[in-house]
Amino acid sequence: MSTHTAAIEWSRAAHPTDATTYSRNHVATLAGGQTVTMSSSPTFLGDPECADPEQMVISALASCHMLFFLAIADLKGFPVARYADTPSGELGKTEKGQALTRITLSPRVTFVDKAPDAATLTAIHNSAHKRCFIANSLTAEVTLDLG
Repeated sequence: MSTHTAAIEWSRAAHPTDATTYSRNHVATLAGGQTVTMSSSPTFLGDPECADPEQMVISALASCHMLFFLAIADLKGFPVARYADTPSGELGKTEKGQALTRITLSPRVTFVDKAPDAATLTAIHNSAHKRCFIANSLTAEVTLDLG
């Protein structure tokens, strides 16, 4: 199908607030040359000014869902004017250890002309979820808050 690449680079440095450990900060370089400064979550001695891997996973899921939603809505005659989401993820314990166990997407959509009825809107979201490559790659429960 297709191959997707990125690069991660970390070099040892002192932790800015804990002299007994090292900095978790690193840089992810994406295929287009964009860089993202990353760290672990602040819960795990990371830098709160940086993106953490869990945020990147929930962002990737939200982005993938959105892109499929936009395509499906457009094909069904409901072009989207604006789409915003505030995804959140919960860490929990699984048989394999800690993992993202639940991710909630909270998309808010404004349509160009007419909006679909509630049942059609839900069907478009369900279809987007079913097709989303990231959702199909995760074991976390994914829920939609269409509130």
